[in-house]
Amino acid sequence: MPDPIFVEGGVLVPGDALAARAVRSSGPGGQNVNKVSSKIELRVNLQRIQGLDEASRLRLERLVARRLDSSGRLLVTSQRTRDQYRNLQDARHKVHDWISRAIRPPKRRIPTGRSAASKERRLKEKLRQSRIKEGRRPVGADDE
Repeated sequence: MPDPIFVEGGVLVPGDALAARAVRSSGPGGQNVNKVSSKIELRVNLQRIQGLDEASRLRLERLVARRLDSSGRLLVTSQRTRDQYRNLQDARHKVHDWISRAIRPPKRRIPTGRSAASKERRLKEKLRQSRIKEGRRPVGADDE
């Protein structure tokens, strides 16, 4: 059983919620790629994560939606290095990062206002356009 993953805020992914499997890696690597199973597939049961509130759980599911399998488990793969152990650590690090991002609520966007200078430029341009159009009127059109 893999070691648990500790995340800040008292969130814990227990070892029994993790299932790691080593498979053959793809890409360049010569004979090493054909002989050694260095790629790691780490499956995480999201329902078993402890200390994660419902809002954070929903954010996490939205964040990793493409990586969920049919049973709702997160599938994380790593083939960054030629070493199985380092790929396992990389996959665990990815899980840790996603959970850390999901724990933090998104920042509310504060709409920015227009600066005083931009308002002034806008009003000057409106006045200029108004005078241009005023000049197009026939003489005596003001009488109406």
